Amino acid sequence: MRDVQDYSYPKMCHFGYTVQDLTIPRLITDRAEAYGDKVFLTWLEDGSVYTFRDMHAISDRLARSLQAYGVGPGTHVAVMMENCPEQALTYLALGKVGAVAVPVNTAAKGMLLGRLLRHADVTHAIVEAQFVSRFEEAAADIETICTVVVLEQDGQDARFSDGSRFNAVPFSSLQTSPEASTDKPLPVVRYSDLAMLSYTSGTTGPSKANMFHQASVVQFGMTTAESYSYTSDDTIYVCLPLNHANAYLCAFWGAWVAGGSVALARRFSVSRFWHDIRRSKATGTSLLGSMVNMIWALPPTAEDVRHNLRFIVLTPMPAFAREWRERYRVEVTTSYGLTDYVLATIYAPGDRLDKLGSAGRPRPGVEIRIADEADNSLPPGEVGEILLRSRNVWSGSMGYYKDPQATLNAVRNMWWHTGDRGYLDEDGYLYFVDRKKDAIRRRGENISAYEVEAIIARHPAVADLAAYPVPSEQSEDEIAISVVLREGESLSARELIEFCIANMAHYMVPRYVQFVADLPRTPTQKVRKEELKVAALQNLAAFWDREREGIQVKR
Repeated sequence: MRDVQDYSYPKMCHFGYTVQDLTIPRLITDRAEAYGDKVFLTWLEDGSVYTFRDMHAISDRLARSLQAYGVGPGTHVAVMMENCPEQALTYLALGKVGAVAVPVNTAAKGMLLGRLLRHADVTHAIVEAQFVSRFEEAAADIETICTVVVLEQDGQDARFSDGSRFNAVPFSSLQTSPEASTDKPLPVVRYSDLAMLSYTSGTTGPSKANMFHQASVVQFGMTTAESYSYTSDDTIYVCLPLNHANAYLCAFWGAWVAGGSVALARRFSVSRFWHDIRRSKATGTSLLGSMVNMIWALPPTAEDVRHNLRFIVLTPMPAFAREWRERYRVEVTTSYGLTDYVLATIYAPGDRLDKLGSAGRPRPGVEIRIADEADNSLPPGEVGEILLRSRNVWSGSMGYYKDPQATLNAVRNMWWHTGDRGYLDEDGYLYFVDRKKDAIRRRGENISAYEVEAIIARHPAVADLAAYPVPSEQSEDEIAISVVLREGESLSARELIEFCIANMAHYMVPRYVQFVADLPRTPTQKVRKEELKVAALQNLAAFWDREREGIQVKR
């Protein structure tokens, strides 16, 4: 029987802090005092730098100015910007006054954007100039929103339409307003105060808002720093959007708590990725989903090994992880976790090479179980739903905002149901298989879209792809793939299917093939498969059809 003490809640958190200490203002102040004039943030667009002391002082001025416009404890503030120093400083300022930051996906518009603003109970917004007209259109009838701070840009119209009811405030004025230099005390912020609503990508349904409290924000960073052994000598390259948990909660806060640095790019760029890595002398970075395939598809050069990276996080771990490690001479790492709950596993730098390809082992204080449809535990090696349970208090999302039923559905039987499928090996390493909604049922077999993609991605002419189910005439599913070829490469659908026949089980071989210039993605490079499925159903006759071509796949 397991010792009952295993289930006691830790009294001390990471880095020697108690839970009650874990607030954004406390950690900002502590690190600014500890590291002072050490550079924390380098903005790669123009080379400007911000020290720890700068980040503290500027966010203080922003916080005091925002208070004058009614932003304070519990105020919900939408933040709609592409990556820039001002976005990071805004999040710190909102944390200092106890406001609730609502990061907005910059691709959102129209009814989608309006729904998010209403659902999040937004009353104030901070918007980059290029998104002003889109924001105004979506928020025109949301009467709770009155004050909008606009981040000016050269050549961008930052004005609202004539007669607009919005009170537009230039972002630059927040730094110079009389309120910015006052010494009036900021509000007292508690670890349990709601600090952020982080929306899911909504690739398979309406986005849900994850509730992060002050302690949750800080602990995501601490967990990341501990998992990858961040030190004050590390520089983390961030090209994922700061409105996403990976970039802000993990990379930004991980570097902050460890006294490290962040090299910030406006967005992910295939052509600029390695240039930025070398220029910034980054020691670590993260790539998600299709980003991994796109970088891997670059032609090998002698420059591949010229960098300072000590590790790179690839999520999920690709089938060619070992080749990646050898080609780029860098430790390949990964993890498994959900914005909806906690960071669950870690395959850390220096972990067992024979476990490369796994998502690693549970992090301290986290339990993992693989279960069938009835929540019964499955033995090692059997695929089922990944269930999680954390004993680390205030370490992650506290559920879905204004959606208690969805929260209860996720935590039934006292375990968080991830909606992901995987298995544990005999040594406790987790292997991700696919999303439950991504699984394909064909001819009585359960097929992992992820495994189909992993095999096809190894074809030298393929840059990226997505596999997804479409209805079969005989019930169940058929497999369709949308494929992006590497630049300058040519490949017929027949040749690709012959490759599949030679490299995968007969029941996994796709029936439908479509070549496309690009795949629809979220800003974090997740493929919008639902969009592909809808488009395929509307025009499936235009796809190359293996059965129509008379190609038979034998067992």
